[in-house]
Parts: sequence; structure tokens; C-alpha cells
Amino acid sequence: MKKHVIGRREKISLPDWGLKMISAKVDTGAYTNAIHCEWVEEKVENGQELLVFKLLEPEHRLYTGKVIKTKKYTQKKVKNSFGNAELRYKVTTRVIMFDKAFDVEFTLSDRSKMRNAILLGRKMLRGRFLVDVDQTNLSKKYKVAKQ
Repeated sequence: MKKHVIGRREKISLPDWGLKMISAKVDTGAYTNAIHCEWVEEKVENGQELLVFKLLEPEHRLYTGKVIKTKKYTQKKVKNSFGNAELRYKVTTRVIMFDKAFDVEFTLSDRSKMRNAILLGRKMLRGRFLVDVDQTNLSKKYKVAKQ
């Protein structure tokens, strides 16, 4: 499989969550992907356990306020950027980059104090991408060049 070169920041789309061309920081030091989650709770609806959540902060330009529900979720212990272990919810969704779609796991995290709402880790990058830290938004430039 051909590996695409990506930059230190990339535009990705998360179509199942209604997010198009949102900026994500590429972090080869992180194992998993993380996305800022404003609100999350477990609920039982019609006898089924669901995870219900909202992504991004209301101030974010792509914030929709949309409530997302999923049956497919787990919890995972993750070391945060300060080295502290925390329990986070983990969900799967489709990511689109370079006109290719693939399923990817994200942990839901409070990233309100971070500059980037989305972090892309090694688990998603492995086997798909090479990182050129001098570049940014190569997936967006690819789309423009292709048209």
C-alpha cells in the first residue's frame, strides 16, 4: 500500500459526525487518536446501553451541538499529555483523508486547554502515512491539485 506524506497538521473529515475538513494535529508521540468532547454520558434507551456525547467547544467554528449516540464504545486507560493515567471512552468512526475512508478509534477527551481539538496518533498513522514535519495540510492540497 502506498503511504501518503502528511504534515504536522492535516485537514480530515469525519462524515458520520458531520465534521468536514477539520484541522488535526499529527502526534507521533501519541499512540491513540483523541478528540475534544464537550459532554459525554452513558444512557439506557429502549433497553440498550448507549454512549451519548457532543464534540468540540461551542466556540469552535465547526461546532454543531449535534448529540451523537453509539452502542459501540469501550473505556480505555490513557496517559494524558502530563503523564497521568485517566479513563476515557473510546469510539470508532470513519475518517476521510486523500479521498480514502477508513475506520479509526478516538478517545473522547477534554482538550479545551490544547490548541488542537483533534490529535492523530501512531495507531492510525502506521502503515498509511509518512510524516514530514515541515509541511501542513497536504491532504487538503491533494484535493485541490486533483480537481
